[in-house]
Amino acid sequence: MSDVFDKRLRSFVMRQVKSAKNRSTELKLIEFFKANKIIGWRRSFKLFGKPDFAFPKIKLAVFVDGCFWHGHNCRNVTPKDNAEYWNAKRARNIKRDRLVTEFLQKKGWRVLRIWECELNRKNIASLDPLSFAK
Repeated sequence: MSDVFDKRLRSFVMRQVKSAKNRSTELKLIEFFKANKIIGWRRSFKLFGKPDFAFPKIKLAVFVDGCFWHGHNCRNVTPKDNAEYWNAKRARNIKRDRLVTEFLQKKGWRVLRIWECELNRKNIASLDPLSFAK
């Protein structure tokens, strides 16, 4: 089935779609925090890079990175259609992640990045609750 929009209009339409938080991964991490009695976290904390969770008192920024979007090849999913575009987009995301991490670290924040696949039922037990402590 062909697209009803031309390439320019499709690009415009897709740019208007904004994420309202990745609820599935964030809710799993909240569940993990509660089960491990981890307190002090904030969502939507105003900090460069927009971490998914921030622990302001201990200056810890937590990002839950989607495996495809941020370059983790755990599922070996490679798009066949428009591969050049998607590879460039992933490369930009990886570069931005690196810059955000470096910036926050220079400001005295610890940065913890968790892959989406680590929040699966079989993998979440391997997360170290102490990594969220001071």
